[in-house]
Amino acid sequence: MGPNKGVKKLDEMLICQSCGMPLEDDEVKGTNKDGSRSDDYCVHCFADGAFTKEMTMEEMIELNIQFLDEWKKSSGIDMTEEEAISELKEYLPTLKRWKR
Repeated sequence: MGPNKGVKKLDEMLICQSCGMPLEDDEVKGTNKDGSRSDDYCVHCFADGAFTKEMTMEEMIELNIQFLDEWKKSSGIDMTEEEAISELKEYLPTLKRWKR
């Protein structure tokens, strides 16, 4: 095994299928009805086998935009709020919760 053993590539990383947050470890994974950790949803979106909040995709975009500055710092990608909204409108429909 090489030095990258255990390192996941971006396309192999689990992503919350509601908000898009990386599910890097069990602490950020939501919980299923039986108490097990979800591989599909984060702790902010999913608890005890149900979504924590009923919302529209537009409301999820508004929620995500509140964390734009934090995301820009962690990703190193600089984009305007308008650009981020446009990206989210394309990205979120690819996730399980928002698939049309």
